[in-house]
Amino acid sequence: MRLGRTIGRYLIGAIVVAVVITAGLVVRIVQVAHTDQTAHADAIVVLGAAQYNGRPSEVFRARLDHAADLYRRGAAEHVVTIGGRQVGDATTEGQAGERYLRAKGLPAAALVAVPTGGDTLVSLRAADVVLREHGWNSVILVSDPWHLARSRMMARDLGLAVEVSPVSVGPSTQRSVEGRYILRELLGTMFYRLIGGSSGSGSAVL
Repeated sequence: MRLGRTIGRYLIGAIVVAVVITAGLVVRIVQVAHTDQTAHADAIVVLGAAQYNGRPSEVFRARLDHAADLYRRGAAEHVVTIGGRQVGDATTEGQAGERYLRAKGLPAAALVAVPTGGDTLVSLRAADVVLREHGWNSVILVSDPWHLARSRMMARDLGLAVEVSPVSVGPSTQRSVEGRYILRELLGTMFYRLIGGSSGSGSAVL
């Protein structure tokens, strides 16, 4: 009887701890989603999203347009577009993003494509190598609001000085996707913290 009560108390304690940790992560995801830091950095890093034969998806275009606006406002002198390709793709997210920004009028000398990675962690690891080759350590991450807490965590773990700037328009900012996106980021963050690797959840909910 006493053993049963002891086990019960441990189970209740474990549940309470799990609830507190989960609530804390959700609060952090929401807080970072509403954080916009635009102080000067070495580079703006645009997290990749779907592209179709070199044409960025609506989600990706929102990120790229936001990065272009930050560049024109003088937030950084360089823009790094990251992301690899899916099976059957003719180009990569990183390359599609670079071409889109060039077409928007950004100078080629300011753009760097890192065409590697099928998820956020692998892409950031590849970007980190390129950033350090250029001597760039401070970055502004551009992505969907709910994606930035996990992305910032990963980039900081790589040793980068990180600021974040979420998009304010586009499909990822609609209330209809908010719950799904937060849940996905919560699970992805838990997986990353427990395993230290990629969850395979990708970088876009749409």
